[in-house]
Amino acid sequence: MSPRCFVIGHPIAHSRSPLIHGEWLRQYSLAGSYERVDVAPADLPGFIARLRGGEFAGGNVTVPHKEAVMALVDAVSDAGRAVGAVNTLWRQGDRILADNSDVSGFLAHLDATVPGWQGRVRTVLVLGAGGAARGICYGLKSRGVERIIVVNRSPDRAEELAASLGRPLEAGDWNERDRLVGVADLVVNTTALGMQGKPPLEINLSALRPGTIVDDIVYAPLKTALLAEAERRGGTPVDGLGMLLHQAVPGFARWFGVTPQVTPALRELIEADILKA
Repeated sequence: MSPRCFVIGHPIAHSRSPLIHGEWLRQYSLAGSYERVDVAPADLPGFIARLRGGEFAGGNVTVPHKEAVMALVDAVSDAGRAVGAVNTLWRQGDRILADNSDVSGFLAHLDATVPGWQGRVRTVLVLGAGGAARGICYGLKSRGVERIIVVNRSPDRAEELAASLGRPLEAGDWNERDRLVGVADLVVNTTALGMQGKPPLEINLSALRPGTIVDDIVYAPLKTALLAEAERRGGTPVDGLGMLLHQAVPGFARWFGVTPQVTPALRELIEADILKA
């Protein structure tokens, strides 16, 4: 029986995951399917029962289910537990396992875009303290970064994140973000600020040192104002689309038995879809 896989959320029509996985299924000539399924919060336990019953091989989870689904599975990866959210599910025998591949997706894209970045990054400035920030900080800590400064408009959330993950995280002052740009070797925007339809990210990059890596997880628009300004000032831009593509790799490998490659052709396909939206 061909593996049947899914992405669940509410709403879900915006998800580009079927386009990514569908392209890989075509590229590798694999039997199987990947579909969007709109699951309201009240219906989540029933859907997971369907997965447990063998209707699906596994799938992805997006908002608003990334936290709630953790109580319905049998085991959660270290990354999922640390972040407090998961986005990838798969069946192993009669058990359901869960992972957070946003962590590996962020790191894999950074590795691919700026090879050897760990040798030049000692201090990271992270903008935002939500779920995405938690995953990225966990990943950076796992790579041995010496100092991670988290700033957020609500300072208590930055302090909670720093206390939760511990050293080398520390909470900084959101109002000091312009100055902190100057001490960072890597700046990461984990907020939705700067995304199409959202308010702009207000930050002054005049203190940015040439060569500083600036990573924006927003991918619509493809080149955010933050990345354009960083590039203009001699920084090294890393866009958010690659993270979206790389986070899809582990799930596909588990469900279909082939580890797919993130290629320029795949990126062009998703870029065209974003520009069309």
